[in-house]
Amino acid sequence: MKALVVFSLFALLLAASSFASGAIVEYSFTVKDLNVTRLCKTQTITTVNGMVPGPIIDVRENDTLVIHVFNGSPHNITLHWHGIFQIRSQWADGPDYITQCPIRPGHKYTYRFTITGQEGTLWWHAHAGLLRAYVHGALIIRPRPGFLYPFPKPYEEVPIILAEWWKSTDLNKIFKQIQVNGVPPSDAFTINGMPGDLYNCPHDPIFKLKVKQGKTYLLRIINANLVAQMFFKVANHKFTVVAVDAAYTTPYITDVVVIAPGQTTDVLLKANQPTGSYYMASSAYASAPGPPAGPPFDTTTTRGIVVYKGASHDHKGHPLMPIMPAFNDTSLAHKFYSNLTGLSGGPHWLDCPSEVDERMFITCGLSLDFCPKNANCVGPNKTALSASMNNVSFVTPSNSGSSILEAFYRNKPEGVYTRDFPNHPPEFFDFVSPNITLDFIKIFAPKSTKVKTLKFNSTVEIVFQNVVFLGAENHPMHLHGFDFYVLAQGFGVYSASRDTKNFNVMNPQRRNTIAVPAGGWAVIRFKANNPGIWFVHCHIDGHLPLGLAMAFEVQNGPTPETSLPPPPPDLPKC
Repeated sequence: MKALVVFSLFALLLAASSFASGAIVEYSFTVKDLNVTRLCKTQTITTVNGMVPGPIIDVRENDTLVIHVFNGSPHNITLHWHGIFQIRSQWADGPDYITQCPIRPGHKYTYRFTITGQEGTLWWHAHAGLLRAYVHGALIIRPRPGFLYPFPKPYEEVPIILAEWWKSTDLNKIFKQIQVNGVPPSDAFTINGMPGDLYNCPHDPIFKLKVKQGKTYLLRIINANLVAQMFFKVANHKFTVVAVDAAYTTPYITDVVVIAPGQTTDVLLKANQPTGSYYMASSAYASAPGPPAGPPFDTTTTRGIVVYKGASHDHKGHPLMPIMPAFNDTSLAHKFYSNLTGLSGGPHWLDCPSEVDERMFITCGLSLDFCPKNANCVGPNKTALSASMNNVSFVTPSNSGSSILEAFYRNKPEGVYTRDFPNHPPEFFDFVSPNITLDFIKIFAPKSTKVKTLKFNSTVEIVFQNVVFLGAENHPMHLHGFDFYVLAQGFGVYSASRDTKNFNVMNPQRRNTIAVPAGGWAVIRFKANNPGIWFVHCHIDGHLPLGLAMAFEVQNGPTPETSLPPPPPDLPKC
């Protein structure tokens, strides 16, 4: 699926030019508020083209996407094309105040970018506030003409978007008070916008997948949740995982998929059971303990129905229901994540780089802050919630008059960001000990807008160490602009002397979002061959605005083709 990040930028451009250029594919997106009824309650939500989920983008590798966005909502908005490399189109990446200023209400902007060296299942979503709760959709990249999947062609391809639904919560108000109150758990989960039949509302729709006996279906599963990681099962059926985050994997057979917010997983489902109806179901994997020891989470289950041709039309009480894992089955989640490997020798495969130029040890976790005046904060001892990486709580420069990428392009970072994000935390200790929750000196993190500068084409290795200041919780860390190799994952405090011998450098899985285990660590490696500003953040949207983020400033290469191009003339102004 995706070309490996170890391609140099020049090689990617050369590869793209060696084939016939793709088509220009245009979409028009109108962002607007809409009254929608779910869970027997009508509420106003923000949508694209009046759809939940939004439109499916369907392209081929080498195509150029042109997406015209008109913001008819009352909210500032940007759109992010999750997992797209954005080679020579860095301005289209989308996170607000990182690569662009928001599209204001009543304004428009056109995103333009070419799909270079990628194929598979990605997705798009809002990257401002909490708007991506309902502003999201699938982005499907098919092989260019004449090229095939590295597995038998499926009979049908089906996007499966897992998302959350809040019955009465105004997410825009929640975002403004997120440091004080956090994000409340959703009231329901949905499959392709439908809650299913377990929410005591007879009018709620349920997703139905109609299948034919003996046929194979490619399910393109996307976790669009703001908060929850998910388990996904179909009763009496097994899956063959063939790709994650639009990168092919060695086929892996399982009866359950574990998927974190931001991730995608492609699975083959063979309709090989007796004719009938079978529930597909999805429920939360909550790595942190629930109340009272941990934060509350959505304990509900959403489900759809797999219906075989010839089955009875009366499904009530008849479909088989899968047995779902326990909400805190971390061993199952770790087994799934750690057993996946890359498809060595498959399309776009290149070996993992062996030489490392830059090594970083980055802690990530929740922190605390002083409670704002006249606020009733929910943190320990009435503190406010915060989050940090290497004890730095990231602040989006929304009042600087510039995005970080614009400041980088003009070489005027003053007043926007600084280039001193640390390579390691200020202090090493037992990051997973429950006793550190009592150490308020360590828990409080200063706020700033720091980035890490990387030389063009350098190889970077990062240890993400989960810190359990406020409880052990899995953090899905997303890197914009690149894929990375996942070398190893484990529990406890990472030890180079102990854990490097377990690195998989022969056929590691490739991702753009890694679920750093609760009370554990993950090691990734990537080639910094894409100049610009690239955001790194937790894809739990209750954590990103609290500061669980940083950014890489990748320097320009030696040629115009390996340097950041000028901004488009219609780029929104701050």
